[in-house]
Amino acid sequence: MPTLWGAEACAPSLSGVRKILVNSSQSELQHDPRHEARRVALGTLFERAFHSIKPEESILRVQEILEEKEVDQELLSSLIKGVTEKTEEIDRIIEETAPAWPTNQINKIDLIALRISIWELLFSKEVLAAEKQAPPKVAIDEAIELAKEFGGSSSGPFVNGVLGTVVERYLEGKVPPSKDENIEE
Repeated sequence: MPTLWGAEACAPSLSGVRKILVNSSQSELQHDPRHEARRVALGTLFERAFHSIKPEESILRVQEILEEKEVDQELLSSLIKGVTEKTEEIDRIIEETAPAWPTNQINKIDLIALRISIWELLFSKEVLAAEKQAPPKVAIDEAIELAKEFGGSSSGPFVNGVLGTVVERYLEGKVPPSKDENIEE
């Protein structure tokens, strides 16, 4: 079970966001501009979940915290804009694929990692050229890495489970079993 951070949880200060990002910058993937774009997007969306600030200001702050590593700017802006525009639709997908976890009870890092990955899996083809789209395995692996890097000890398995269900239902077209099929007699 993931750590619960509901809407009523204390909003982290900007220095708290800085501490989270700086302390977790030891990833092997950190030299990949696309991975860095996802990290900056996660930090930006996380900060904006608690503070109403312009995306451009948040992006600059998060990039500064990450020590100005090379970032795929096109992917970064697409992720932030796409996730922001599709949040309601993405959250409905999360609630459908993780019915025991209302989005207001999911750890905010896990929730944002899920939103980023689901946007990449289901909506990026509307915006990004084919060569810029991440294959499903990459989008899922990136979300799991972000969740493990910034979230709690159960974040990776939780994100993996939800995204596995998203892939089954939305990319592979598998219909979930009816409630009657889950009952053992």
